[in-house]
Amino acid sequence: MITVSRLSKTFHLHRKEPGLWGSMKSLVARRTIEKRAVNEVSFSVGEGEIVGLLGANGAGKTTVVKMLAGIIHPSSGEASVLGYKPWERDNRLRRQIALIMGQKAQLWWDLPAADCFLLLREIYRIDRKRYEENLERLSAVLGVRDLLTTQVRRLSLGERMKMELIAALLHDPRVVYLDEPTIGLDISAQRSIREFVQSYQREHRPAVILTSHYMADIEHLCRRIIILREGGIVFDGQLKDVVDRFASTKIVAVRLQEGATTAPDTGGLDKLGEVIACSREEVRLHVPRAEVAAASAHLMSTLPVIDLSIEEEDVGTIIENIMTKPGGES
Repeated sequence: MITVSRLSKTFHLHRKEPGLWGSMKSLVARRTIEKRAVNEVSFSVGEGEIVGLLGANGAGKTTVVKMLAGIIHPSSGEASVLGYKPWERDNRLRRQIALIMGQKAQLWWDLPAADCFLLLREIYRIDRKRYEENLERLSAVLGVRDLLTTQVRRLSLGERMKMELIAALLHDPRVVYLDEPTIGLDISAQRSIREFVQSYQREHRPAVILTSHYMADIEHLCRRIIILREGGIVFDGQLKDVVDRFASTKIVAVRLQEGATTAPDTGGLDKLGEVIACSREEVRLHVPRAEVAAASAHLMSTLPVIDLSIEEEDVGTIIENIMTKPGGES
């Protein structure tokens, strides 16, 4: 449904010179700099698949989404969404896609949500029966049926986000782009929207690209992730494979018998790995994966251990390291 091949986008930005003299010079001869926002990315997303698009701020996530939604034109490369080039803005494609941006609203603040939906019904030319069925179902599932006649500006952030979801899904899109859909929401609202997206995807099977800075969104919704760094893809694969491929250490934790008057000597522990915590009650170490068994045996034989556990690194921390540090796949 979505195929991307060597897609790139370069922005030419005006460079502002400092001071009054610099401002005067800019009026006559502006200096520009090139910013490669997306650098030859290639991937595909199939029907019924939710793919998480991850990256640090400025990595190119939103630029990719905007190109696939037809908002901006790429500098080079190709993309096909449902058989169309999105930047040609064919109405046959635009009636089958939806873009939800957590930081931008598509509803009119001075109108009740119900009036906004009526206008969208005319824009998308949705059959009246289909429109009424979709509105009833979506508003009931999201728990906002009683708020449809409330002015949008009077809704809470979480309630407005739910209305934005309804507005985007009224026409049964086959491709959905979710750009930071839970940003700024409280934990309860985030959970509610995640559960709704998961339920909707399971029932209607659109192709979904999700960007989010919240790992809870990614872990709950996505089996596959694509990680961008400086505009290029550094990882494209299953979320469950991230730990095996990129985690160089495991966490070895032991709980100690009560009654010790002092904590274990960290000098000896440093030889096993990086000490995370060391007290009279517990010891926690980052240990190279190949040396976990030896380190565990050493701790068991030299300390009064009553419990030992071996844990994987937090997947969110691993992904953050991939996004921000050199190395990894490229």
